[in-house]
Amino acid sequence: MKILQVHNAYQHMGGEEVVVAAENQMLQQYGHEIHQWIVHNSSIDDINIFRKAKIAKESIWSGESYLQTRKRLQDFQPDIVHVHNTIPLISPSVYSACYDASIPVVHTLHNYKLICPGAYCFRDRSVCQDCIGKPIPYPAIIHGCYRKSPAQTTIAVAGLVTHRLRGTYQNNVDIYIALTRFARQKFIEGGLPAEKIAVKPNFVTTDIQQGEHQGEYVLFVGKLVQYKGIETLLQAWHLLDEPIPLKVVGQGPLEILLKSNLPNGVEYLGGLPREDVLNLMKNASFVVFPSEWYEGFPMTIAEAFATASPVVAGRLAATEEIVKDGFSGWHFTPGDAQDLARTIKLAWSEPTELRHRGDLARKQYDECYSLEKNYQMTMSIYETAIAWQKGRKSLSIF
Repeated sequence: MKILQVHNAYQHMGGEEVVVAAENQMLQQYGHEIHQWIVHNSSIDDINIFRKAKIAKESIWSGESYLQTRKRLQDFQPDIVHVHNTIPLISPSVYSACYDASIPVVHTLHNYKLICPGAYCFRDRSVCQDCIGKPIPYPAIIHGCYRKSPAQTTIAVAGLVTHRLRGTYQNNVDIYIALTRFARQKFIEGGLPAEKIAVKPNFVTTDIQQGEHQGEYVLFVGKLVQYKGIETLLQAWHLLDEPIPLKVVGQGPLEILLKSNLPNGVEYLGGLPREDVLNLMKNASFVVFPSEWYEGFPMTIAEAFATASPVVAGRLAATEEIVKDGFSGWHFTPGDAQDLARTIKLAWSEPTELRHRGDLARKQYDECYSLEKNYQMTMSIYETAIAWQKGRKSLSIF
């Protein structure tokens, strides 16, 4: 099969870029021919205000991208186009170009951008659903949800409304991939057609071995931003009666919190290469994941499970679905530092149960998040998209 991958990469590499690379590697490993069309937001760092205004306008519709897409389709002749992100440099015009050329399109829903202009369903330190289901998501403009800018949010809202009116998201995408059942339901509530949304989790490409987990420390890995719960995590450690060693890996705007007045037992390691992170996971007693937004499908959790590390995670949406309380980890109330401290102490005090849940976490990884399992799911989705585009509409996998 010939597959065209389309992705507008972010300024700082994140989970989406990891998934695009993983799927590329997986599909090539199974003998498929892949062509990647990847553009980078870093290219707009130093441009002038007039060029930025032009890009903002073209993020809604780009005639240039439409023509580029048609040329790539003509030159490569793909069987299917798999889109990951189009904003701002490619634009949703890629969908129309594929539709006009009768090439089936699959789109992975990495975040909530199609139902929330801010993309994260998170505002003022808590989950927000004010825009879900509204034809015009005006609350986002009032609150400046996209990059804390009412002006930029207005552009994001204009793009959503334009393509809802054009029927782009209803008609020009054959199959959507939601990363969890929870996310699928939210997108249905937001107006995407239920019959077009499949569920496929992220996966791990490398053969990660189970760890010994004898380092006697807890590990946090993630972006240091508010919605990832780093503030709640530090508050919880301040509440512990006795210090428990915690290693923190990551970078971000809240890095300043980890450079002064750290709770006893907390060690900040900064950003580290993936191999170093995996080695830390293999030795950690468990991984803590205090995220306070709905999440997509965190690669951190999949990698932790691969090393046979259980996870302490918030009882919230996708994370609650992935980390099974009493099986592959423990749950706590998101944003509640006291409940997180209580859960951390509980998990830390039960070494036998830690090992048991770690084994179950690895079992969950093998059954759900391995490369082989994901390949089967991916091909089933591709074949369904091709059938849908041809009018057969065989959607039994959903």
